[in-house]
Amino acid sequence: MLFPTARSTGFAALTALVLVPATACAGSDTAPAAEAEVSGSQAVAEDLSGEFEQLETEFDARLGVYAVDTGTGEEVFHRDDERFGYASTHKAFSAALVLGQNTPEEMEEVITYTADDLVDYSPVTEEHVDTGMTLLEVADAAVRYSDNTAANLLFEELGGPDEFEQDMREIGDDVISADRIEPELNEVPPGETRDTSTPRAMAESLDAFVLGDVLAEDQRTVLTDMLVNNTTGDELIRAGVPEDWRVGDKTGGGSHGSRNDIAVVWPSEGDPIVIAVMSTREQEDAEFDNALISEATEIVVEELVP
Repeated sequence: MLFPTARSTGFAALTALVLVPATACAGSDTAPAAEAEVSGSQAVAEDLSGEFEQLETEFDARLGVYAVDTGTGEEVFHRDDERFGYASTHKAFSAALVLGQNTPEEMEEVITYTADDLVDYSPVTEEHVDTGMTLLEVADAAVRYSDNTAANLLFEELGGPDEFEQDMREIGDDVISADRIEPELNEVPPGETRDTSTPRAMAESLDAFVLGDVLAEDQRTVLTDMLVNNTTGDELIRAGVPEDWRVGDKTGGGSHGSRNDIAVVWPSEGDPIVIAVMSTREQEDAEFDNALISEATEIVVEELVP
């Protein structure tokens, strides 16, 4: 069985976590169908391809977007079934799976590692080589600070990328392809399928973990708190929604100017909106621009919440 029986005990320890502050940073198919109908709903997305194509031209990038209003079922999408390198966004799923497979007591067990295990961009784990970190702290470092060594420790806990992928299959994600660990998984040139997924699949999996019943209630609460308190996303989806909205997100960035953000967004009124925005460019050394993600989000918000 993938997940243990739900427990009534909450993860009170999460709110007491004090990790070393870190500076936030990251670590081809055909065009989508013109419209999609939501199962059990008559809500059909308006064709916004022109607006998203304009952003692609402006930022010289390929852009993938999928968003759904969980209350009305209305969708917004563009290249939603095309593959993009997921980069660090996988850390939200790795943390969710580890939370689901361990009891609160097991999440408090200390994980040890050595300096040889450290990889590029590990702002939290590099400060705790001598003492180790609890499994809960490792998950928190991976999600909130995008710590790459922490992400690899989560992979190790799950049994590696292959087991991570299999676990994702068990929660209903038959799209994601997981093949490498950090930081190699961030190298995704055009046409590569390793370590990729689609905006639609990423959003659906995030929905399952945060709003669905894949995790027990206390586990969902811990994961949601990590996402809401993420330190790396201020210029992405968060910048594209009104300031009074609550956002829980996980960012990612990699080769070829790739930049991603996946989020559950709680408007000031109405039901949550799940958003995945993924992007990449042709040149290997291309840089990303966070404005592409925030401006794509603005289009989503304008359509779903007039």
